[in-house]
Amino acid sequence: MDKLLYGVAYYDEYMPYDRLDQDVEMMKAAGINLVRIAESTWSTCEPQEGVFDFSHVTRVLDAMENAGISVIIGTPTYAIPTWMVKSHPDVLATTINGRGIYGARQIMDITHPVYRYYGERVIRKLMEVSAHRKCVIGFQLDNETKYYDTAGKNVQEQFVKYLRGKFHDDLDAMNAEFGLDYWSNRINAWEDFPDVRGTINGSLGAEFEKFQRTLVDEYLEWQAGIVREYAREDQFITHNFDFDWRGYSFGVQPKVNHYHAANALTVAGVDIYHPTQDELTGAEISFGGDSTRSLKNNNYFVLETEAQGFPCWVPYDGQLRLQAYSHLASGANMVEYWHWHSIHNSFETYWKGLLSHDFKENDTYRAAKVIGNEFAQLGSHLVNLKKHNKVAMLVSNESLTALEWFTIDGSGKMGKLKYNDVVRYVYDQLYKLNVECDFLWPESENFGDYDLLIVPALYAASEDLLQRIDRYVAEGGHLFTTFKTAFTNENLKVYPDCQPHGIDKCLGISYSHFTFPHNVKLTSDVYSSQENGVINFMELLNADTAQVLASYDHYNWKWYAAVTRNQYGKGTATYLGCWTTDEKLREILTDVIKEAELWGTEQEVTFPVIIKKGTNDMGKEVIYYLNYSPETQKVIYKGKDGVELFSGETVTEDTMITIEPWNLKIVER
Repeated sequence: MDKLLYGVAYYDEYMPYDRLDQDVEMMKAAGINLVRIAESTWSTCEPQEGVFDFSHVTRVLDAMENAGISVIIGTPTYAIPTWMVKSHPDVLATTINGRGIYGARQIMDITHPVYRYYGERVIRKLMEVSAHRKCVIGFQLDNETKYYDTAGKNVQEQFVKYLRGKFHDDLDAMNAEFGLDYWSNRINAWEDFPDVRGTINGSLGAEFEKFQRTLVDEYLEWQAGIVREYAREDQFITHNFDFDWRGYSFGVQPKVNHYHAANALTVAGVDIYHPTQDELTGAEISFGGDSTRSLKNNNYFVLETEAQGFPCWVPYDGQLRLQAYSHLASGANMVEYWHWHSIHNSFETYWKGLLSHDFKENDTYRAAKVIGNEFAQLGSHLVNLKKHNKVAMLVSNESLTALEWFTIDGSGKMGKLKYNDVVRYVYDQLYKLNVECDFLWPESENFGDYDLLIVPALYAASEDLLQRIDRYVAEGGHLFTTFKTAFTNENLKVYPDCQPHGIDKCLGISYSHFTFPHNVKLTSDVYSSQENGVINFMELLNADTAQVLASYDHYNWKWYAAVTRNQYGKGTATYLGCWTTDEKLREILTDVIKEAELWGTEQEVTFPVIIKKGTNDMGKEVIYYLNYSPETQKVIYKGKDGVELFSGETVTEDTMITIEPWNLKIVER
């Protein structure tokens, strides 16, 4: 990119009156240089079957082109029109709850040939009126695509074909691998294959979900193939991936494998929503950014994030600006709000945009004006930021699904704890220690590029993956992994030997018992923190060759290890066998980082000040100092002389950097 993109989703078809010219004027005043349009407009663009009206699209394109504002065209396929369902009701997805009822978005079977026929036609018609326009710089495929739980007869027939290929038509092999003899679930003829929606077998159920995720890969590639026929070489193809949802973006998406689906894209894109006000930590921005940047090992687009959002997300003074730069600090080249204006009807009436329902200037809009003008002035120093991280986190959709079937039933207040709870438990403490990381997936082949590999709850892992982890440590890498790792193979078949399977020699431990802690603490000669409580889950570890870093302070469990480290080959492997408090985990990770010789001046600074770094197009290092608190923070600068970009002041060794509440400083050196 040659500049930072700062934009909004814009819906002319939702407006209560014509105000396009006024909106363009307000956008330009705020430094908005991008809008995304069309992705929600199928029923407007094709009000009846075969009758097309792209007047809303073309009038916005005309206005933006005249104003010098770039446009992303979104394919309008994620919400289907009423006429399609009236004529072809079976396009609605059949799920575990039966056939859907028209109303919400994303309720169709994305594999259905009728849906595909109409979807291709409307995409082509939209491309014909938009792709050639000068202002159109790229295309967004669909919107937060998932498989929408589609599980109808046609999908299950495809699944059976998939299994026949996976097991080479060997039913005995499938029955043995999935353990289908249990409760007489054995399948003795492919023609007898039962409706998978009713299965109680975790292996079969998880395999079906894995198959359903592949439907998204194929669907996005199908759309990309159509768009590529019209796109110019200078136009990108992206998609707005989203995450597990806990009222905001939380963790790995269960219903899409981002790593696989991103193959259809030229630029990875993401939607990141997060708490604000007193709950703003930046962790969700960082997690989403690290994950998305790692998909293509390149810069990415934030295609949706909140301006005001829910009433509980209206930003405090300074927070909108802090949030925008937080995206850039993780490597984003675009920050785009959903959406420009607040909608006056329907489901998302109270999900507010940059403008409120009255369309007038407000504090959020005025904050956007500051951001837009700064992006224009400083963009050449901040665009295309490249990371050189030495730490990577391995995440796994297979383990995520497995721990949906077999949740970590803890005794803590969180109730049924799942994979993403463990992922965020670890990631958030790394974040607070100012340890930047990339993401890896089981298929990644570049483990050796990193000095420290973080592996949370890798419950389901193939022999090949475990061998690669073992080899990574033997060749000099440092590993940190947690409870619930290496328990089953990729098909959720529990390995029939000691746990953790395949990396027990690497870790220097074994165990066969696990339970839920009651009145259990840790005791250690290594860790000094008084936050010693054990919660939710614990494994009773036997240290074979490993050093015991902490054991259980409990009259019955005192013989067992809780945290261990093993010297293995040229590397080390640290194992966390229990769920500790956040404070204790942070101390354990501090020790791991020092063991890997990665402790630096950034780690001497901890949350609420977050430090992120990268290299810009000028070959200079850019350092972000982000203050996620209502108090002024001070940091002692270390390193060669630099320039603080907002003030233009020179920064030298031991300069005291003062960061105002909900604010930031950026040093270029």
